Amino acid sequence: MSRNSTIANPPIDQPLPRLRLGTRGSPLALAQAHELADRLARAHGFAKEAVAITIIRTSGDMIQDRPLSLAGGKGLFTKELDQALIEGMVDLAVHSAKDLPTILPEDLIIAGYLPREDVRDVWISPKAGHPRDLPPGSVVGTASLRRGALLKRLRPDLEVRLLRGNVETRLAKLAAGEVDATLLALAGLRRLGLADKATQVLAIEDFLPAAGQGAIGITTRRDDAATLALLAPILDPATHVALAAERGFLTVLDGSCKTPIGAHATVEHDQVTLRGIVLRPDGSEWFEACESGPLESGSLEAARELGETAARAILARLPEGFFQESAQENAQKNAKE
Repeated sequence: MSRNSTIANPPIDQPLPRLRLGTRGSPLALAQAHELADRLARAHGFAKEAVAITIIRTSGDMIQDRPLSLAGGKGLFTKELDQALIEGMVDLAVHSAKDLPTILPEDLIIAGYLPREDVRDVWISPKAGHPRDLPPGSVVGTASLRRGALLKRLRPDLEVRLLRGNVETRLAKLAAGEVDATLLALAGLRRLGLADKATQVLAIEDFLPAAGQGAIGITTRRDDAATLALLAPILDPATHVALAAERGFLTVLDGSCKTPIGAHATVEHDQVTLRGIVLRPDGSEWFEACESGPLESGSLEAARELGETAARAILARLPEGFFQESAQENAQKNAKE
């Protein structure tokens, strides 16, 4: 029986919920889908096969020849999954939380998140143990504007090139010598059993993660009470609070793939703290903010407002036309490539 198959004839004394789970088809997306199915099965005592995994190809998966910022940015990895939910083809969808746009279709909600993995980025290179040690003029491949800008902030003498594809594809291109180094999320490598590929785990102080990095988000129909009830025991409240702050930060800044933005929130001792950053694509200028506040009743709303406050603090300091100039700079760089 394949991993994606379902049990055709469940035991009579134990009817199966038959949840239909939508996911992208990349190895990482499937690893996340199976983690969700495993957690549901353990929480409710039913067979994992009760969760039928349906692979849905998204626009983002089909675009491999250009940066996603030129094709529409966030939402390219979610809109086909959203449509499958709206049409009733699946009951829930699993996402890398950093792929989720700030605004979802009206009929859908983010039900919550699984416990968050390590949020840090990693450096992978056969030529240097850290970005600081790479020879001048070396080529680093990444599909992330944020990682490229943070790298250029640290090492403006390095060349940053587009490197698309799933994790295994990028590692293969690095091994083939197409680039001298790359950067990836530690969480993704761990979920794929590839954490040993990391040359160095990078400090959050130097490489602030993307909003949602390391978290698995689950979307459902807003009125699907049965699916929401099944999900409730496996969702992580602290991750939901942290992501509310990070997504609030993005919402005010209109965060998309066209602007390098990082945001990371932590929840400790009934206190949420968010640090955010906005950079020019070439890393030559950046603006940071940090906000902390207590968690009270309606903590998701409080966390969201805290993220919005941090974003407004940055907006007040940005030069006029900053986002337009950054978009033009990014477009010019892409045209050269």
